[in-house]
Amino acid sequence: MTDIPPTDIPVRVRPEIAGLPAYKQGGQAGADAFKLSSNENPYEPLPGVVAAVQAATAFNRYPDASAARLRSRLADRFAITPDAVHIAAGSVSILFQLAQATSGPGDEILFSWRSFEAYPSLATVAGATAVTVPNRGDGGHDLDAMAAAITDRTRLVIVCTPNNPTGPVVTQAAFDAFVAAVPADVLVVLDEAYAEFVTDPDAVRGEAVVAEGRPNVVVLRTFSKAYGLAGLRVGYAIGHTRVLDAARATGIPLSVTAVAEEAALASLDAEEALQERVAVIAERRDRLAARLREAGWDVPEAQGNFVWLPAGERALEVAAAFEAAGVIVRPFAGDGVRVSIGEEESLERVVEVAAATR
Repeated sequence: MTDIPPTDIPVRVRPEIAGLPAYKQGGQAGADAFKLSSNENPYEPLPGVVAAVQAATAFNRYPDASAARLRSRLADRFAITPDAVHIAAGSVSILFQLAQATSGPGDEILFSWRSFEAYPSLATVAGATAVTVPNRGDGGHDLDAMAAAITDRTRLVIVCTPNNPTGPVVTQAAFDAFVAAVPADVLVVLDEAYAEFVTDPDAVRGEAVVAEGRPNVVVLRTFSKAYGLAGLRVGYAIGHTRVLDAARATGIPLSVTAVAEEAALASLDAEEALQERVAVIAERRDRLAARLREAGWDVPEAQGNFVWLPAGERALEVAAAFEAAGVIVRPFAGDGVRVSIGEEESLERVVEVAAATR
């Protein structure tokens, strides 16, 4: 007798996975449209990166599974040992590794909501339960409520700063107080995918967290955003060696290509150009946020490379209006619309559509 689950999947699949929607990428844009849906860097690769990629032609050989040169370079930057650095195919890959390393059936993964849309999925894939704490009214994390939501089943807590998609940061003081309230055997992940764009002097900084040497905190960073390597998939974690060993044990071997490692190393060599570009994007972000507020939108404090329009139930309607005007944005049904900071020429059109839909 064949017991076929009530789906169109022809084999036995975990029910929670069968019902899990695939990750939805930001919409693509046509030739005449601005793609502001994926928080990508509008600039071309940094100086020296294309040449480094073109020189990495030994495709017949496997890459260094540990990305040792990149780990060593980042270890020098953070004044730690290379074993305290973990490289993977984007920081989200490391999140999934840490979730599987720490959590399983009966365990809980805690995060603020709304936040990065991959967070609920990583709990489901691990077999754990996602526990969400609503954002504050300003779109930021309510760390006191998050601390109160920790139970004896909590294994992993994610703090996203700046929060994607809403924009506000967690301050250093608030994060320090939060970590002090978290049990020492619960892992706290500081997800800093947009750290380079932060201009708030009070914001938590991964460098300071690493210097404190907290064994239950892992800092995540990526080369996808500020460094403009979204298409090559490379991110990293900084943390206690044994915690990162657990993540490494769950990862897919050889997932970081030699090309990606070369591009990341070349990007680190172009730090001065990076800072110049980041400063332009941050200034453009602040200018756009100010104009959107003038147009009547209650835009939260923006510290990433995006702004948030809290459109609520009108989110899909507002996003459709942007698309009709040749601007592809990222709607989150029932909550709002995220607009990435793109080319300077896109700003006027964004403001026009936003004003018309307010």
